[in-house]
Amino acid sequence: MTANLSSTRTRAALRTSARVSAELLLILLLLAVALWLLGRTWSVVWPLVIGLLLTTLTWPPTRFLLRRGWGPALAASTVTVLSLLVAAGVVALIAVPVASQSGDLTDGVVDGVQKVREWAAGPPLNIGDAQIDKAFDTAVSRAQDGLGSMVGAVVTGVSTVVNGLVTAVLAVFLMFFFLKDGPRFLPWLARQLPGRLATDVPTVAARGWDTLGSFVRSQAAVGLIDAVLIGLGLWILGVPLVLPLAVLTFVSAFVPIIGAFFAGFVAVLIALVSNGLMDALIVLAIIVVVQQLEGNVFQPMIQSRGLGLHAAVILLAVTLGGSLAGIVGSLLAVPVAALIAVIWGYVREQLQEPPQDPGTDEPESGVAA
Repeated sequence: MTANLSSTRTRAALRTSARVSAELLLILLLLAVALWLLGRTWSVVWPLVIGLLLTTLTWPPTRFLLRRGWGPALAASTVTVLSLLVAAGVVALIAVPVASQSGDLTDGVVDGVQKVREWAAGPPLNIGDAQIDKAFDTAVSRAQDGLGSMVGAVVTGVSTVVNGLVTAVLAVFLMFFFLKDGPRFLPWLARQLPGRLATDVPTVAARGWDTLGSFVRSQAAVGLIDAVLIGLGLWILGVPLVLPLAVLTFVSAFVPIIGAFFAGFVAVLIALVSNGLMDALIVLAIIVVVQQLEGNVFQPMIQSRGLGLHAAVILLAVTLGGSLAGIVGSLLAVPVAALIAVIWGYVREQLQEPPQDPGTDEPESGVAA
């Protein structure tokens, strides 16, 4: 005999589904409003983000000076000036040669793509010219679209060179104030918030700061190791443009997974054009070995799995960030995902039921019988 549906339970299920749907729509609406406000205030948010990232790199030496009895203003000023000198030295020693060789780097990539195209047209693949032209035109179209969106984002966010300089100067000043007054920020914030927020918000902010600092410093260290090892291998093989390729490897390390693939692809193309197929295969082997050492040795040792994000989550976050905000979104995707994971972990801690006393679950004598 077929059982009939309960009208009471059906109505309750529908009411529950409607309530949950309305709550989800409200959450999505609040997220949309937050993203809209973020876009409207991006000219202020962007220097703030850069200042925070710079502060994570410069906070360890500032903390060292503070522990040695230096005053907050003196320690922050010293670290800020030294950071500017180091940045100027990097620009003078690395950026100028890289800029002078950027044209050769671009020509090498184009020649490498052409060689790959000619190889695919021959045996054993024997791919027709029509198929190659179609795939090549599609790739060029997508690259142009991506370049156009990136240029559009740059023009929208930093409309002129003067605005770019103002953004950089503002980020440096924010870094100085973060270094100087950062330790006093959380106690001040706790005094401004009512009730549980006085505890929850500073706790989440402290955990997020630790996570952000761990990400930036670990990625910088891992990128430096990759750049040195891969650059050394390219120098031994006599591949040209070693310095630009090493700098590209270091910068690409801040875009996990996709950045390493892109930098390795460019290095292999340059080796293929300049030194031939055998050296290109050797460069590919070097890059694979270095990436394996990074993923299995360097990154776990330096980062200690501080982000707690799976590789698939990182890949999806980078892809989503790139589709939403171009190169800026790719750079910020992993830190944002890590901060969301921190907030979610804290919320889960607060929602967990308190541990029960094992003795309270035991039935009273005579009841079980």
